[in-house]
Parts: sequence; C-alpha cells; structure tokens
Amino acid sequence: MAPLTATSDFTKYTAEGFGPQDQKDLRDLALRLKSRGVQVLLSNSSAPLIHDLYKDGFEITEVSAKRNIAADTASRGAVTEFLIR
Repeated sequence: MAPLTATSDFTKYTAEGFGPQDQKDLRDLALRLKSRGVQVLLSNSSAPLIHDLYKDGFEITEVSAKRNIAADTASRGAVTEFLIR
C-alpha cells in the first residue's frame, strides 16, 4: 500500500520495502493479466498515487476498512481503501 500521510509510512512488506516503482510494476502486471481475460481484484490505500496509477483501465471502488493496529490508539478505526478491478 501507499502511505496516506507522512506518519503512516508502513511499506515494509519485504526487506527492500514496497515503493512507488513496485506500485507501478503491480499495476502493469494487473493490466497484463486483464488483457488476457484474467479477473483481477486489488486492495490498496486511497492515496493519490494509487488513484493516479489505476484511474485508466480499472474500476476503483472506495470501501471502509477497520484498522485495529496503530501506534496511537486514537487513530485506530475505519480508513478508506480502494478495491481495484
């Protein structure tokens, strides 16, 4: 996922992280799969970067996702995410 704010910067799915180029690579893979007739469903943050990457060639649906893990307990709760098809 792409972080929504400067303080919500978790991108460490791997030792190398998951940065903007990884996001572009994921989008490109999803496009290739779709061109072959594969049904694709991705869940990602509602960050502007994600919207920009998927605005062409995909259907984006906003959903509310509950988060129970956060350093600050006051920030735990629902966040908006994208489901991308």
